Amino acid sequence: MLALKNLSAGYGGIDVVRDISLLVKSNENLSIIGPNGCGKTTLLKAVASLLPFRGDIEIDGKSVRGMRHREISLKISMLSQTAEIYFTYSVFDTVMMGRYLHIKDRFLGRPSEEDRESVMRCLKAVNLAAEKDKAITKLSGGQLQRVFLARTLAQEPEIILLDEPTNHLDLKSQVELIEYLKKWSAEGSRTVIGVLHDINLAMRLSDNLMIMKDGETRAYGKAGEVMTGGLLESVYEIDVVRYMTESLERWKDLKQ
Repeated sequence: MLALKNLSAGYGGIDVVRDISLLVKSNENLSIIGPNGCGKTTLLKAVASLLPFRGDIEIDGKSVRGMRHREISLKISMLSQTAEIYFTYSVFDTVMMGRYLHIKDRFLGRPSEEDRESVMRCLKAVNLAAEKDKAITKLSGGQLQRVFLARTLAQEPEIILLDEPTNHLDLKSQVELIEYLKKWSAEGSRTVIGVLHDINLAMRLSDNLMIMKDGETRAYGKAGEVMTGGLLESVYEIDVVRYMTESLERWKDLKQ
């Protein structure tokens, strides 16, 4: 269970997100939507303890302020929107990096058979087992995104934070990824919190939606409760419902 209590965070002493409070239970998925620059990524970074923050963050009732970095990393893993490639690792070795916290004698130890099996399970989950020996510099953007997701899964966190996880993925891969994340979070005490631009994917993934604008929460709750035309129009400053309805009508015309 993840609880945010009056969380504020930002850069250079200027808050980008302000006074955010929410509770996300185990096996519950949350999507965060809102226009560019509203603070979605900053919020994820603060939750992952990658940014200083005011207020509090609790995991299973324990404040992260009293937890060591390793303990937090075993609980929370974040997949960023973009990732830099500094080394020509293979796909397998890149995903193995996610096992670092689980390897005994992490500085000198070698991965166990259990670690190797975990990596292969994660590669199969993202449909990249056949590419395990390929250098990551030879991959497409979509494949690379799936490698980094597999590395996140290999960390075996309880909470996964995803910042635009469907970037670079085609439509089929987007749907497959969302369905896999739903299956993953249904097992054990797991939670997925995803920042998504695509409202349809956000609704498909999540039990609850959080709508942000200007660093603040504008709405939080079930999709049917918060996805109102007036609210979406005020947040996105366009008639979102009309846009989605017209898109659906065009799709129906194409099928005929």
